[in-house]
Amino acid sequence: MLTKFETKSNRVKGLSFHPKRPWILASLHSGVVQLWDYRMGTLIDRFDEHDGPVRGVDFHTNQPLFVSGGDDYKIKVWNYKLRRCLFTLLGHLDYIRTVQFHVEHPWIVSASDDQTIRIWNWQSRNCISVLTGHNHYVMCASFHLKDDLVVSASLDQTVRVWDIVALRKKVASPGGPQRPSELDLKIPQMNADLFGGGDAVVKYVLEGHDRGVNWASFHPSLPLIVSGADDRQVKLWRMNDTKAWEVDTLRGHVNNVSCVMFHARQDIIVSNSEDKSIRVWDMSKRSGAQTFRRENDRFWILSAHPNLNLLAAGHDSGMIVFKLERERPAYASHANMLYYVKDRYLRSFEFESQRDNPLVSVRRPPGGGNNSGFRNLSYNPAENAVLINSDSEGGSYELHVLPKDDGRSGEVGNEPRRGQGVSATFIARNRFAVLDKSTHQILIKDLKNEVTKKCVPPDSTVDAIFYAGTGSLLCRAEDRMILFDVQQRAAMAEITTPLIKYVVWSNDMSLVAMLSKHAIVIANRKLGHACTVHETIRVKSGAWDDRGVFIYTTLNHIKYALPNGDSGIIRTLDNAVYVTKVIGNVVHCLDRDGKNRRIQIDSTEYVFKLALVQRKFDQVLSMIKSNVLCGQSIIAYLQKKGYPEIALHFVRDEQTRFALAVECGNIEVALAAAQALDEKETWHKLGVEALRQGNHQIVEFAYQKTKNFERLSFLYLITGNIEKLQKMLKISEMRADVMGQFHNALYLGDVTERVKILESAGHHPLAYVTAKTHGLETDAERIAEELREAGAKVPDIDASVGELLTPPEPILKEDNWPLLTVSKGFFEGVLSGEVSASQYQMDESEMEGVGGDWGDGDDLDLGVGGDDDEMEKDDPLANILPGGDDEEDRSQDGSDAGWDMEDMDLPAADLVGGSQPGSPTGIQAGEMFVAPSAGVDPRQKWTAKSAVAGDHAAAGEFDGAMKLLSRQLGIVNFKPLKQMFVDCAFASTGVLPGSLSEGDAAKMRVILSRNWDSSDPIGQVKPPNLLGTLPILEEKLKQAYRKVTEGKFSDALNLFVNIIHSITLLSVETRREVDEVKELLAIARDYAVALRIELSRKEVAKSDPNRAAELAAYFTHQNLQPIHSSLSLRSAMTIFYKMQNFQTAAGFSRRLLELNPPANVATQAKQVLQVCEKQNKDAVELNYDSRNPFVVCSGTLTPIYRGTKDLACSCCGAKYVVEKKDALCDVCNLGKVGADATGLVVSETQSSSSSRR
Repeated sequence: MLTKFETKSNRVKGLSFHPKRPWILASLHSGVVQLWDYRMGTLIDRFDEHDGPVRGVDFHTNQPLFVSGGDDYKIKVWNYKLRRCLFTLLGHLDYIRTVQFHVEHPWIVSASDDQTIRIWNWQSRNCISVLTGHNHYVMCASFHLKDDLVVSASLDQTVRVWDIVALRKKVASPGGPQRPSELDLKIPQMNADLFGGGDAVVKYVLEGHDRGVNWASFHPSLPLIVSGADDRQVKLWRMNDTKAWEVDTLRGHVNNVSCVMFHARQDIIVSNSEDKSIRVWDMSKRSGAQTFRRENDRFWILSAHPNLNLLAAGHDSGMIVFKLERERPAYASHANMLYYVKDRYLRSFEFESQRDNPLVSVRRPPGGGNNSGFRNLSYNPAENAVLINSDSEGGSYELHVLPKDDGRSGEVGNEPRRGQGVSATFIARNRFAVLDKSTHQILIKDLKNEVTKKCVPPDSTVDAIFYAGTGSLLCRAEDRMILFDVQQRAAMAEITTPLIKYVVWSNDMSLVAMLSKHAIVIANRKLGHACTVHETIRVKSGAWDDRGVFIYTTLNHIKYALPNGDSGIIRTLDNAVYVTKVIGNVVHCLDRDGKNRRIQIDSTEYVFKLALVQRKFDQVLSMIKSNVLCGQSIIAYLQKKGYPEIALHFVRDEQTRFALAVECGNIEVALAAAQALDEKETWHKLGVEALRQGNHQIVEFAYQKTKNFERLSFLYLITGNIEKLQKMLKISEMRADVMGQFHNALYLGDVTERVKILESAGHHPLAYVTAKTHGLETDAERIAEELREAGAKVPDIDASVGELLTPPEPILKEDNWPLLTVSKGFFEGVLSGEVSASQYQMDESEMEGVGGDWGDGDDLDLGVGGDDDEMEKDDPLANILPGGDDEEDRSQDGSDAGWDMEDMDLPAADLVGGSQPGSPTGIQAGEMFVAPSAGVDPRQKWTAKSAVAGDHAAAGEFDGAMKLLSRQLGIVNFKPLKQMFVDCAFASTGVLPGSLSEGDAAKMRVILSRNWDSSDPIGQVKPPNLLGTLPILEEKLKQAYRKVTEGKFSDALNLFVNIIHSITLLSVETRREVDEVKELLAIARDYAVALRIELSRKEVAKSDPNRAAELAAYFTHQNLQPIHSSLSLRSAMTIFYKMQNFQTAAGFSRRLLELNPPANVATQAKQVLQVCEKQNKDAVELNYDSRNPFVVCSGTLTPIYRGTKDLACSCCGAKYVVEKKDALCDVCNLGKVGADATGLVVSETQSSSSSRR
């Protein structure tokens, strides 16, 4: 039994599947009818109008209706769309046991404890027939699917079959009988209610059970009836036109049989009982095939889905929806072929020609259907062999060696070899692995099915194995997947996952998708986690397409997942399918019947997103111009990914265009959108953005549109536009805006106007003071006289201390201020037509700025004639890298000596050309004042639940921060972080001055929070403001890149180490930012290790040339930017050429050419390669093997080759040899080598997601 859905509730007495939707009705003993979505596992609705238990329920086949019958003697017809009861049918005089709709006619059949069966017309809402004859409770009644028959079961120990042909003819007659008088109607109707009508007659009475019969049901197509009774027996009956008889009795239940029915798709009978079991009976063998038991719950009802292979059973504490067997066909695809099992045959299917061939017959697993029990399939193309895994006998497999021509010539394959074990899979040309659960070993066998090797699994909880490339296996443990090398018998890597069911590798084996029930984990070849895609409904299958996109199916969708974690829906499905291969826009799949299907899909959306992620901007541009993309989801995606300028191209809604234009700084588009919208809020936002950019002309226009005269006046003041400021004064006067008049007069320095305004406003003393202060004696005398006449005091002032405030004259007047540079990206420039796409192609200009330590004199004397000046002009490094006599000077001044790209003597003849409140209840008079109790310091709230060390440091809790860092990153040396801790604490608080008399004692400390908003609720505590943020570190990374390019390796190393230190106290908000921080840490670590290698090389360059050469070679294997990798390869190529290690130098030349360097660099590399290939040998033996993958120990700076055990720094992750265990990391100077740590935590989302798991 495969349980698909389970509920916990009161006793379930009735069940009904919806014929089309993934819904099931459950009627409960409590009187509630529940509507569940069994696919999503959610309760859709509940209907509660019955008084007492509801024993019967049924969906209509095509109307949005269902019917229910209960112990309140009522039959209710409901509309689930309207979510209410439409009407109630009354007539039964006791409990109603079952109700059922007819598939064609508007009829309902009901069985009741009043010993009758009634047929109702739900359209006319009356009873059309009463079937009497039973002399005890009628436990169930149901219509035949095709014939005019009704079967009923009763506690009178009989099963009756009723013929309703006359009823159908009466209802279906075209004219119908003439309408009788009311008198004629009353007597027959009364008789019908008492004695039953003549429209339904008993055809057969089946006697054989010794006790009351609880259930009887028809076979959907054969003339068979099955019944179950309190005598614990299931009986099978056959009928013909004249009689019915007992065929057989099925014994096995040990208590009353509650329900029994035929399976719609297989020759089996399913029954359940009060003995807490569900039994499956084989009709052909008339014996029990399977038994499923519950510990404490008696079963009461069964229901079968009309179309799907689904069953449901109701018990004392809820219900279960289940399958009897798996419907997923076992299959494997290779190249253009699909191999799968169907109808007891192993078959092949060719994708291109659509040719399907049976290859060999396979043994049917015992107790299963055609495809049941076959778990999966593994194909070996080298030997044309197939392994088929089965669930039978606790796990077994069959090994088939197929005919060479796939069976087309009629050639019979060899007899299959069988064995016990699970997850048999090929791991080499003539070897396969199988997990033996009895001995808990991985057995390696040859094609003769003989054991050649035994391995102990890497974990005691390993219960399945999957193919992971030649000689490797993926082992499924309790909560992770382990990459296991069979040859070395060692675990190479592991990744935390849910329980994985299927593993799908990409075509080039670079990526792997691991499918669990509700998630897909995508990782690289070494199980480096790429992303996890979560689904709410079951994931069924998946396959990689040629572009590296994972196409997968759920129960009702075909979806895609990109390696960066983006996912989406491609199309919906009516029924579940299993993807076998994706070719272009065609998805090849198998359905549950084992039929091959081709489904056309639209790949535009995910191809566009993939091109954007891979920065293939020419492809993105082509798709934009072809207008094949539209929809809000694409716009939201582009905005989220930081490409608002592309989203702007798709948007037609002006409001959205305006928001996007403001986001990407496109002031022209924003202005056009604002004019189209003409809303005050829009103009305000435009003004803010224009002011940010310094475009005061648009700011002026926006302020004019919003009639924001105060801001407009101030704008004219700071731009020195006196003429328009004078106009603003007149406008204020016309608007009778006294305050505006005064401000404008103040801005203009017009004292006379200010005096006039103050007088007109009735502020004569102020007017007098203004006039007197500024020397307007006439006006001052006049106003003083008016004050004396009014009996007011004339203010005493000292006119000598006043000074006229006049606006400064602008030094230079231009049409606009110098505007903020808003750089246009690739798309904005191309889409606007300002530049062509070709101008964005990568060229040699990327090498500009390269200098300093990247090399001293990179011109190699290759013996090629030509103009040195021309060579210098073509090479962007030629004018930057010093050469000649400067080389010795640089090596003696104590600075880094550069890349040492010196001259090489190559024979010219061999070369070719190229390029809270206070008191308790209220204060009474005379009571003592009680001060409010102190609130909680926000800094305590920062540390209460936070697991981010930066929050603790910001709160001044240095001890807590150090404990977190010690646990999370294994940090043992906190000295480098001391100043950062102090800076974090100071950055999260501010000081506001108090009264001058109090001095420092009155200063108020203010908490500085990040993401603060004026609309935040009072008392809400936001996270602390931190000194370092992700954008700041990203900018620091760019600076470090520039230092590396310029050859300032020591400065660059300090910057990268500082980034690592800053990350330990970083705090971000989203999961995406967490991933970015982890990526930033990896980049900084890799560069720090690389630069330490290069600086060490320069130290030993003269004293130990061989060691210097080894370090130069190691440097080329570090994870660097392409330009830096290119320069490192040029340096190594030069050094090894001069050592006459031509074979290794040739390798560097080839790797350099793979990076597509500038033309002159490529020419030089080709020439070196040509010379080295002629003398393909190394003069000096070094500790360097380019063919064996390795990482460099950050302590000894020696290679750690694959398969050799290594350790890592608990903080930055730098690799070390095992001898360095417990040493302080030389890279970050913080962590301990080989220490246990839980991992970097920089966001609360990390702790919340881990708690959910």
